[in-house]
Amino acid sequence: QRATIGSWNYDEALLVVGLFVLFEGLIDSLFTPNIQRMVEEIRLGTFDFVLTRPVNSQFLATLRYFSPWKLANVAMGAAICRTALNRLQVGPSLAQLAAGSALMASAVVIAYSLWLLMLTTAFWFVRIDNITELFWAVYETGRFPVSVYPGWLQGVLSFVIPVAFITTFPAAAVLGKVGAATVFEGLALAAALFTASTLFWRFALRHYSSASS
Repeated sequence: QRATIGSWNYDEALLVVGLFVLFEGLIDSLFTPNIQRMVEEIRLGTFDFVLTRPVNSQFLATLRYFSPWKLANVAMGAAICRTALNRLQVGPSLAQLAAGSALMASAVVIAYSLWLLMLTTAFWFVRIDNITELFWAVYETGRFPVSVYPGWLQGVLSFVIPVAFITTFPAAAVLGKVGAATVFEGLALAAALFTASTLFWRFALRHYSSASS
């Protein structure tokens, strides 16, 4: 094994791996079942039943179904994170824990927003397997600290398809490797992506309604 991975030592990088596995489990348990069901409903023409219910259609369509057995990866990821912190023998300060928690919360929103953007394309492309496969291919880059990649790719993974804000930066915050500016960037990025994905969803609903009327 290498002593360092990018600017991270092995145990620090292990924390990134733990978050990668944790969020992979979260996506598989919460987001994947809903994208599969919604694509099927649009294909069969039964999605109208979702729209007629007196609740927010976005959250109903994206958070209705849950695969609890996929939570094993969440538990495994948490265990890897705990192992990494134990091996580092460094207790994060209260400020580091707060920063890490804020970035993990933003990571959940970022992951949800990215999946919502992909899910929404189902209104035009009934089969979106290639899009989800592309997401997983890009998400694989989050298995390693973003600093291992060339500068241009670091920018892409930070602000275009922000996988780094799901794995690398929350870990970096817990380890004290980033400051408040990165936390604010993560929160702002999460808010911007959530807003954009919600607006795209509403635009797609208008398109879907006119197509089915």
